[in-house]
Amino acid sequence: MLRRLIALLLVLFAVPAIAQTAPTAPRVQTLDEALAQDAAEYAKQFDVPQAEAERRLRALADSVAVTDTIETVYRDRVAGVSIEHKPRLRILVYLTGDEAVPNRTLDADGLTVPIVFRTGAKASRDRVIWAITYHQEAIRAALPSPPAMGLDPRTGELVIVVPSATAAAQGREALRAKLEGIAGVPVRLLVLDQIDINLSAPKGGSRVEGVSPADGKRYLCTTGFTVTDGTRYGVATAAHCLDDLTYLDPKRTATPLSFVGQWGWGYQDVQINAASTPLPGLFFADTGRTVERPVTGQRSRDSTRAGDFVCHRGETTGYSCAIVQLTDFAPAGDLCGGPCLPTWVTVAGPTCRGGDSGAPVFIGTTAMGIVKGATYRGGACIFYFYMSTDYIPQPWRLVIGPTTPPVPPLPFGAIGPP
Repeated sequence: MLRRLIALLLVLFAVPAIAQTAPTAPRVQTLDEALAQDAAEYAKQFDVPQAEAERRLRALADSVAVTDTIETVYRDRVAGVSIEHKPRLRILVYLTGDEAVPNRTLDADGLTVPIVFRTGAKASRDRVIWAITYHQEAIRAALPSPPAMGLDPRTGELVIVVPSATAAAQGREALRAKLEGIAGVPVRLLVLDQIDINLSAPKGGSRVEGVSPADGKRYLCTTGFTVTDGTRYGVATAAHCLDDLTYLDPKRTATPLSFVGQWGWGYQDVQINAASTPLPGLFFADTGRTVERPVTGQRSRDSTRAGDFVCHRGETTGYSCAIVQLTDFAPAGDLCGGPCLPTWVTVAGPTCRGGDSGAPVFIGTTAMGIVKGATYRGGACIFYFYMSTDYIPQPWRLVIGPTTPPVPPLPFGAIGPP
């Protein structure tokens, strides 16, 4: 029998730090070079030419404003928006009710992208998120162990993950009806024996180490993005990493980072460690830490769609790209200092391992989030989940652009120098 669903807090102590070979000095990519690198991964995964992959990624970036407008106009009906990549690129909008909405197209970078409206979703996104937020405690109490749950944007259902033993003991349909009665929205059970864990293990996407006071051993995490409060500069990583960290550049030069604070409850998992000097808005975007990218903006969670193509650079797994699965996910157990709110974004595996906590999630030069943890089944990573950059604590915010600071912090979503 497979293991029943449990939630484990995997802190740094599972990932001892190891030495790495020092690479050559990194260089800063242009925006076009950053896009080309990510497009090469897209081309491999979806079997399209490089030029087509680049056009698609540009079109997807251009489509964000369009889908934001659609979600505002149809707010009371929208269950979700998803991106479909095969057999061709198109955008799907799922609405409750049966009143049809005419399809439309988006012309971007030489591509005509269909926007298809589908009716019949069972509940709106707002309604399901409200149900998770306000009925999570009762749902958890109705099961032997606290489950993962989230919105399926394609159907408008609240998906609750339960282990096979629980489904067998209570009866799948009886359990579904019971949980649906508690939540007050349509529920679909996903029977899956999984484990949700944190991935813990000064430029973004780089290595930080610390010595655990619990066992005296040295462990690692990954830095996310550089941040500023307008006076100080620092790096953001995951809150469940060690407090006292030392930044190691590609040449293994060590720089102590002073602990500022950590925020790890409900919807946040972020820690900030300050540097003694100003830091540019750069992060590493390749496995070997030979190239850096400037941050030119950020994308909110509300503007992120299922099917979006994103990348991350973890200190353990290196650089990889995959598809967003859910944008409203609450991990199982008590990984958020208690129950997690449905604010986490999931990205398809299998590239995630201990030590990747705090890693930057991005597409091109747009910052998306900071890696928190992952869901495993049979020892394999099914997906990882990240905290949106929306939730970096004020007054801290991303440093924009590669210019050597001090630079004044820019407004949310602002575009910095190329």
